[in-house]
Amino acid sequence: MQHLKVFFNHKESRAVGVAFVLLGFLFGNWATMIPYVKQQYHLNDSALGILLLCMPLGAMIFNPFAAILIQLFGMRKVTIASMFFISVAYSIPLSIVFFPIVPLGLILSGLGITALNVSMNTCASSIEQHEKINIMSTCHGLFSLGLMLGSLTGSTSQASGIFPGLHMALMGVMGVFMAIRVRPVIMQLYEPEKSSAGQEKFSLFLPKGALLMMIIISLCINFTEGTMADWTTLYMKEVVRTNPYFLGWGLAAYSSLMALGRFMGDNLIPRYGGNLILQSGAVLTITGLGVAIFLPFTLTAVLGFALVGLGVSCGAPILYASAGRIPDLPRGTGLAIMNTFAMGGFLVGPVIIGFISNLTNLMTAFGFVVILGAVWLIFSLRVRLY
Repeated sequence: MQHLKVFFNHKESRAVGVAFVLLGFLFGNWATMIPYVKQQYHLNDSALGILLLCMPLGAMIFNPFAAILIQLFGMRKVTIASMFFISVAYSIPLSIVFFPIVPLGLILSGLGITALNVSMNTCASSIEQHEKINIMSTCHGLFSLGLMLGSLTGSTSQASGIFPGLHMALMGVMGVFMAIRVRPVIMQLYEPEKSSAGQEKFSLFLPKGALLMMIIISLCINFTEGTMADWTTLYMKEVVRTNPYFLGWGLAAYSSLMALGRFMGDNLIPRYGGNLILQSGAVLTITGLGVAIFLPFTLTAVLGFALVGLGVSCGAPILYASAGRIPDLPRGTGLAIMNTFAMGGFLVGPVIIGFISNLTNLMTAFGFVVILGAVWLIFSLRVRLY
C-alpha cells in the first residue's frame, strides 16, 4: 500500500481523484433510488430496463464529441465543467414527480458521465506519463469508494423517509462544492499547448487485434459493473427479500471490495502483470455471482457481491491505461474508443438484464453475467496489453 502514500501526497493526483469520487458518489446515490422510481411509476422490469436505456443513450450520443472537446478546450476545463454539469443533471430525474422528466434527466446525466469519464481518465493518464507515477488504479478505486459512499448515503436516506428529489438535490450541491474546491489544482495540471494538440485529428475507427480483444473484455467487465450498480439493490429486495435496512448493503459490499482491489492495483498490476490480474478477476466474478445465485440469503448474497467487486476492481484501470498508451493515436482517442464500448457495456448491460429478468427472472438474468465472465476469462488469456 506504499503507493497510496505517494498518491495522497501528490496534490494533482488528489484533485483528479475527487472527480472520480464524485462520479461514483452521484451514481451510487442514483442507483439506490431505482427501486423508488420503479414503484413510483408502476414499472415492470422490462419497462424499467427501457427507462434505464436513456442514460446510455445520452452517453453513447455524446461519446464521439468527448475527445474533440478535450482537444478544443483541454482536459482540465472539460473535467471541471463536467463535474458541475453532472452535479446538476443527476438531480433532475427525481426532483419533479413527473415521468417525462426522468428520461430527460437520465439522458443529460449520460452526457455528463461520458464527458467526465474521458476527461478525468485523460488527466490521470497525463499525470502518469508526466510525473512517472502509477495512479490510474487508485483513481478508479476512488470511483468505487464514491460508489460505496453513495449507495450507503442513498440507502440511509430512503430508510429515513427523505424525499428522493430533495436528497439528490443536496447531493448535487455537494458535487458543485467539490468541483469548486479542486478547480484551482486541476487547472495547474500539465497539458500540451492547444497549438500542438490542435494538430492531432480525432477519428473513431473499427478496432482490431489487441484493441478489439481489450474491448471485448471491457464489455464483459463493464456489463458486470453496470448490472451490479443498477440491479443489486433490486436483487436484495426481490430475490433475497432482505430487511429494508440491508437493501443497500449488497451494493456497498460490492463497491467497497472493488475500491480495495483498485487501491492495491497500482502495486499489484506492475508486479503480477495485467493479464494475470484480469484472469483472476474473472474467476472471482464467476464465483461471487454463483454464491449470490445459489445461496440467495442476506449474508451470502452480500459476500457474493463483495467477491464480484474484487473481481472487477482492476479491469477498468488495466484496460483504460493500456488504451491510453496505444501508439500513433491522438491524445484522448484511445480512451474515447475504449470508453465508447465500456460505457455501452456499463449502461446498456442493465437494460438487457431488465429484459432477461422480465422474460424469466432476476436470478436467471444474473446467470447471463456468469457467461460473460467466462468470455472475459478466455480473452484475458490471449490479449496483449500495451
